[in-house]
Amino acid sequence: MGRPREKSNNQKERTAMTEKIPPRRLGFDIDGVVADTAGAFIRLARDQYGLGEIDPAEITAFQVEDCLDIPPRKVEEIFGHLLTDPIGHGLEAMPNAIEVLNELAATAPLTFITARPQHRPIKEWLEAKLAPHAAKTMRLVAMGEHDGKGEHIRKMGLQYFIDDRAETCIRLAAEGLSPYVYNQPWNRGRHRLPAVDNWLAIRDLCAVAA
Repeated sequence: MGRPREKSNNQKERTAMTEKIPPRRLGFDIDGVVADTAGAFIRLARDQYGLGEIDPAEITAFQVEDCLDIPPRKVEEIFGHLLTDPIGHGLEAMPNAIEVLNELAATAPLTFITARPQHRPIKEWLEAKLAPHAAKTMRLVAMGEHDGKGEHIRKMGLQYFIDDRAETCIRLAAEGLSPYVYNQPWNRGRHRLPAVDNWLAIRDLCAVAA
């Protein structure tokens, strides 16, 4: 037998898309991936600030003030509520997120790496949402910034990461990691990376416990 030929880039990409991801090698951003932060923002903007009904499809930029006619001060206030007290302000999980996370946690501890600056509020939110076995073993890094996730991803022993910020995913791919973009209106047309539409698609990517 001859020496096996090295796979072409196209072959490698096809293999990467068909192989199941071990949950122990997968990490998650929180806002826009696990947490429906846009939905909470829209609700608070309407109910507490009288800003009317906002269509989620209108949020076409990661920086909300770049695409909505809302004063930056009010945008900051609304997001401030969700950062400091996500439970009290009714932040909900994305559809099927908790169900899938609990299932993945039966195979390996969950790892979350977020740009949120405060650890405790989002830790308490996750603990309130997740099943006890998932909450007890989860790992959470609150960075306080969007850039630099690659360092934490590697420290945690991960290879794959799911984030809604296209720029983050592009940088992770350039660093040799394997990001997936969680499709949202604000990242459409901004990347050429693998993407997922929902949590059932994430489950299909993973090698879950029988």
